[in-house]
Amino acid sequence: MKIQMPELPYADTRLEPVISRETVEYHYFKHLQGYVNALSMLVQGTEFEGNSVEDIIKKAPDGPIFNNAGQIFNHVFYFMQLSRPHDDGAPSGRLAELINASFGSFDEFKQQFAQAATSLFGSGWVWLSQDKGGKLVITKESNAGCPLRSGLNPLFVVDVWEHAYYIDYRNRRADYVAGLWRIVNWETVGGRLK
Repeated sequence: MKIQMPELPYADTRLEPVISRETVEYHYFKHLQGYVNALSMLVQGTEFEGNSVEDIIKKAPDGPIFNNAGQIFNHVFYFMQLSRPHDDGAPSGRLAELINASFGSFDEFKQQFAQAATSLFGSGWVWLSQDKGGKLVITKESNAGCPLRSGLNPLFVVDVWEHAYYIDYRNRRADYVAGLWRIVNWETVGGRLK
């Protein structure tokens, strides 16, 4: 991933009514653009200039460079896994098999994931990742945290910073998380498996 704004693969109204155009405008086009601009300036003349966002996340110490790289990766990862609202939102194939093996069922996975997302104190991210043995795990990361730092292969993420949901849901984080299941593109998530 380069330090740049990728183009959204859908119109800014495509996620409605789960996520409004106004939220996409602020969250994607303003917040993410701010992280891209900041990191572009921060890496100039440093050992990180010319590195991928992933390499910066893995190598940078905690601080402004890591924080902005983490936010870029996390936000792009989040927005690229979403699609138009649907009612048949369940994974299939190998991803479904791994979810069942790791959590018992898709419904149990959703319950555990929602619990993690609603119980994360403050701002951050909740991830579904694949460990080195291939098992799926749910992790909670504060601020710009990312499972790449722990050697995990990230598959799916929910942004629980308030700017991700406050316009549409106010302080109802649980309602936001519940709505997200309707806009996950499980084909994209499954394509991230190793």
